[in-house]
Amino acid sequence: MSLTKELKERGFIHQSTTENLEEVFDRDKRAIYHGIDPSADSAHAGNLVQWVFLKHLADAGHKIIFLVGGATGMIGDPKPDAERTLLNPNEVEKNINSLKKQAENFFGDKEVEFVNNYDWFESIKLIDFLRDIGKHFTVNELIKRDAISKRLEGDTGLSYTEFAYPLIQGFDFLELYKNKNCTVQIGGSDQWGNIISGVDLVRRKEQVEVFAVTTPLVIDKATGKKFGKSEGNAVWLAPDKTSPYQFYQFWLNVSDENVIDYLKIFTFVDLEEINELKKQTKNNPGARVAQKRLAFEVTKLIHNENTATSVEKVSRIIFGEETNQSLNEEELDILYKNAPTLEVLEDSNIVDILVASDLAGSKREARTLIESGAVSLGGELLDSLEHQVLTKDIEADYKLLRKGKKSYCLLVGKNKTH
Repeated sequence: MSLTKELKERGFIHQSTTENLEEVFDRDKRAIYHGIDPSADSAHAGNLVQWVFLKHLADAGHKIIFLVGGATGMIGDPKPDAERTLLNPNEVEKNINSLKKQAENFFGDKEVEFVNNYDWFESIKLIDFLRDIGKHFTVNELIKRDAISKRLEGDTGLSYTEFAYPLIQGFDFLELYKNKNCTVQIGGSDQWGNIISGVDLVRRKEQVEVFAVTTPLVIDKATGKKFGKSEGNAVWLAPDKTSPYQFYQFWLNVSDENVIDYLKIFTFVDLEEINELKKQTKNNPGARVAQKRLAFEVTKLIHNENTATSVEKVSRIIFGEETNQSLNEEELDILYKNAPTLEVLEDSNIVDILVASDLAGSKREARTLIESGAVSLGGELLDSLEHQVLTKDIEADYKLLRKGKKSYCLLVGKNKTH
């Protein structure tokens, strides 16, 4: 299968400036760039679409240029509904360093060159920029861009700072074409207007054809919301913002209607295998085999295989799929940080423990739960109202108290809350 065909089947292609993408991706090896503005100190799941796209291209032998916008990050592209909050230079620099480190870890040994557009904008004079670049854009065409037109229609207005953003991004493409022989830019479909500015500028200044390709915005079909920090539902790649366990759970909990699309876009699982997972999901949705594969693969991609294995193991324990499994220190730490806990300081009756853990609202309810066979401790079903929870057992090993399949509490001894 050609690269272009696979990219299309996986769902990466939304818009492009050419109908002949085979010419762009399947023939000569090209320098291809993608830009990200340092508006935060971490990328998120919405950015991951382009990153995986770039990795497919790098695997095929194309050179990737990863631009972190030190200059554009000082301004911010126009949002359709509000003015962006301007970051100070120290915040921008901090975010640039964090994003670059994340991207370096993600791409590993692939041929990726990192650039910062502040390096060329720092020395540009305003008059020269307006004469040499500004004259190639008309106000008429700029106000037709979606983000700009929506702001002009609303009450918030649009500052000249944000209005000039497409010119600045367009100049990035011109600079990279002239100095890096870069002929392709990729980005999200919400960036189409800004990306086209670069294509048009290179054509007008250099009389050559360069290309633009966008990926579709990833939409949760169940909620209609897109991935991204502006939606308030960001899933960050940085482990201190979204822990690997939380990250894994996010992918594990995607709906059946989304999971196959996400496997195609966010993982490198073979398309034939994805089709098999699709069949299994249709035949036995309760097993959630596709979600489990998705969660493991994306966590492995962003963190590492050992971490993915650990969070998968802890997840299976918490949700009752595994019992009495030995855990290493890293896995125990994940368990203690992600399960509700109750510190047990003395030997106690199971009825009292159920109430103290909030798994039962009263002693009467606790007794009913035990008598109905709904309570287990450490994977063992409890059937006696007189069962004693011993501190020496808790100190010796972790003990997960469970009510039914979905409610649980981790019992811990003194000074063992990690």
